[in-house]
Amino acid sequence: MNYVTVNDHKMHVFRTGNKNKPKLVFMSGSGTVAPVYDFKILYEKLQDDFRIIVIEKFGYGYSDLYEGPCDIDSLVSLQKQALEEAGEEGPFILLPHSMSGLEAIRWRQKYPEDVEAIIGLDMATPLTYKEWTPEQVDQRIRSMKTMRKLNTYGLLFWLPVSNRGLDKQQIRQLKILKRRNAMNNCYVNEAAAVIRNAEIVESAGRIDCPVLMFVSDGKQVSANWIENEKKFAEMTNAEIVFLNCGHYIHYYESEQISQKIKQYVRQVTKEL
Repeated sequence: MNYVTVNDHKMHVFRTGNKNKPKLVFMSGSGTVAPVYDFKILYEKLQDDFRIIVIEKFGYGYSDLYEGPCDIDSLVSLQKQALEEAGEEGPFILLPHSMSGLEAIRWRQKYPEDVEAIIGLDMATPLTYKEWTPEQVDQRIRSMKTMRKLNTYGLLFWLPVSNRGLDKQQIRQLKILKRRNAMNNCYVNEAAAVIRNAEIVESAGRIDCPVLMFVSDGKQVSANWIENEKKFAEMTNAEIVFLNCGHYIHYYESEQISQKIKQYVRQVTKEL
């Protein structure tokens, strides 16, 4: 395990692949109990061509269950510090899934020299949360707390976790991490801050780096998902790839996604 110390607590930063190749930083969506295993089906297809980095935020994967600040600038700063402590220097290509799309966009806004490009894995954008109300967020938080209670008693059977690409030992570890992490307070606190975080990101203006967006069929996410993804792509001059699959697109279309990433990064790095 590769641990770094941030705010006096341990954060797990997984690394593999070629140190001299472009650096892909995988950023998980809300509530993903073990990002290092969740993304494996995708990054194992990329590790020969890239430096692979998976940041497990506090409360995720093997990192400490530390309830740090969840404002968007703190979330980005903590991940930036983790990479620095791990000795990883930019520029990076960020691969956010779902809610971490806000963090990736903010990272580019605050530290443009760090971010070479963004490749969204069905990433959320400020447009996603512009349609949410505080009441809807409160309902989601109540649901998360209910699921946490179920998890305490071992009853959260249906929480989506994927065994794809994992060996028996990793599957056992995933089950342990699900029992420890599912719907912990770190996830709840992030959810409580999401509307304000989206407002901050939106108010800071458009980003100007290369953006590639893989987009799901929208059935497992919020209303107007595909429409809002299209709008954000137009605003950022992003290339967009539509996939006929669920929100965790890397579970279903890892081969197509990996091939497109290789092609896209070759194109982007030549242009920069």
